[in-house]
Amino acid sequence: MAAPFDINGLDDVIHGRVRLGIVAYLASAEVADFTELKDLLEVTQGNLSVHLRKLEDAGYVAIDKSFVGRKPLTRVRLTEAGRGAFANYLKAMGQLVEQVGKT
Repeated sequence: MAAPFDINGLDDVIHGRVRLGIVAYLASAEVADFTELKDLLEVTQGNLSVHLRKLEDAGYVAIDKSFVGRKPLTRVRLTEAGRGAFANYLKAMGQLVEQVGKT
């Protein structure tokens, strides 16, 4: 039996819980530092790094690394491609919710 809804529009890169949290937060915050995201999402440094790399490889986030004094500072922002992908993801989720509501 075929599924009553289409999940093909859901972007696998964004759909993971942590990556969705990163993208959703950056969509409103514009930019966030690594520690801010780690604390907000309650993940380890390693876990956050893996998810940020996946988003960066997809072109959805840009990561800027610098130093403040001797302390490293990593800042993350959503790219235009990331904004577009997130908008498409939200649209696909909305359509999915609508389809499920009709079943």
